Amino acid sequence: MKKNILGAVLAGVTLFAGTAFAGPQMTFGPNDEGVLQLDYKGQFQMSIRDNGSGPNKDDETMGFNFRRNRLALMGKYGDILGLYVQTEFVEHQDIETFAVRDDNSGSEFQILDAVMRFNFDNAFHVNAGKFKYNFSRENLEACEAPLTLDRSLFIRTPYVTTRDRGVAVWGNLFNDIFQYRADAMEGRSATTTAAPAPKSNFRYSVRGHVTLLDPEKDYGYKGTYLGKKKVLTVGAAYQYEPDVAYSDTVAKTGAQDYKAWTADIFFEYPLEKIGTVTAAFAYEDIDLGDAYKGINPDPDTIGLNGQKNGYYIKGAYMLPMLPLQFFGRYEKWKFANLNGVYDQRVDWYAGGANYYFRDQNLKLTLEVSKTGFNKGTGTSVDETKDFTTFITQLQLIF
Repeated sequence: MKKNILGAVLAGVTLFAGTAFAGPQMTFGPNDEGVLQLDYKGQFQMSIRDNGSGPNKDDETMGFNFRRNRLALMGKYGDILGLYVQTEFVEHQDIETFAVRDDNSGSEFQILDAVMRFNFDNAFHVNAGKFKYNFSRENLEACEAPLTLDRSLFIRTPYVTTRDRGVAVWGNLFNDIFQYRADAMEGRSATTTAAPAPKSNFRYSVRGHVTLLDPEKDYGYKGTYLGKKKVLTVGAAYQYEPDVAYSDTVAKTGAQDYKAWTADIFFEYPLEKIGTVTAAFAYEDIDLGDAYKGINPDPDTIGLNGQKNGYYIKGAYMLPMLPLQFFGRYEKWKFANLNGVYDQRVDWYAGGANYYFRDQNLKLTLEVSKTGFNKGTGTSVDETKDFTTFITQLQLIF
């Protein structure tokens, strides 16, 4: 695999060409009060995993794909009304978190975000539509501004993706030291005969943070500010949806609530002539009432996005005179049931580097990660064989 990684590094370097520019803008309305801007956001990857192919799935798997491939329309009219609409087209994302698909995953086009924003005051904003819900900091960090290659692979909540439909209120208080957030979202929506929902309810979230140095006062966070801010932020959130899943889907009994909480801390500090240091930690607990212990549990109460708990630690160092940032990440998670293995524990390690040609607008990232399983046969039969993944990624915001 070492030769392939070297080849991938060289190929990744050749991906750099040209420069990035701000997206086109147009103004409209009386006194040009309305503004619209169109952006392209792409993350093109070359991936190598040391298993997943061949007759026994023990051979290396290689592939090119777009991790993200988006068009975003941002607008505002006056001081209060704003709009954000983002589409995404992805295809052939066959190297997944724990396995390599046997079949082609195909392609998908979707409206990823469609949110109306009402900025009444710094202390009171309203978002309505489809957007990121207010739970983990990691999910709320901008997709194009993570510290490592990407955000956590294990942080998502059950029954929804990274976005949901609903209404949120949020604002900044006490000179932007404290930020509050609350939302009511769709939560679980789709059901099947194999996984009926006990009831239809909204999902509720509350989140708050205290920022002690330069404020983080926007709706979204960043995984790094590239040494342009001094940040120390401590946050926490709670999320709840009643009667979300059955522990016995055949008898339709044992309705369980969904409850989750998380706490996080983020620190970044530029040191003159030394460089910028970044460190972050978060813990998350997803509770589905032990529905997975039932006779015929809802299949979505287990697996990657089922009942689980875990944490991540990540850190980075950016050189003072060169836009090169070295990073590392460690995650440890306990899954109620993962690929048929109860109380499975997963250790995930990663290290790599970002080179910022034009800040986040044009960035090259290299990352090597190791995934280890605590239980199982250690083979591809139950997908518990430890594996290594190498990814080189070119990001362009245009």
